[in-house]
Amino acid sequence: MPNPSKPCPLCKKPADPLHAPFCSRGCKDRDLLQWLGEGYRIPGPPADPGLDSDNDDR
Repeated sequence: MPNPSKPCPLCKKPADPLHAPFCSRGCKDRDLLQWLGEGYRIPGPPADPGLDSDNDDR
């Protein structure tokens, strides 16, 4: 079970164990939308357009 003393990572309100580590369903959904909309990105080298794993001819 997450530490209840940690605040919500989005709005900094106290976390709710039902929606941990967030404070509410709204913050939980907002975070999910960031992931789905590519709002969160991990830095790295540019992708090689010649490497398309969906068209693998094995």
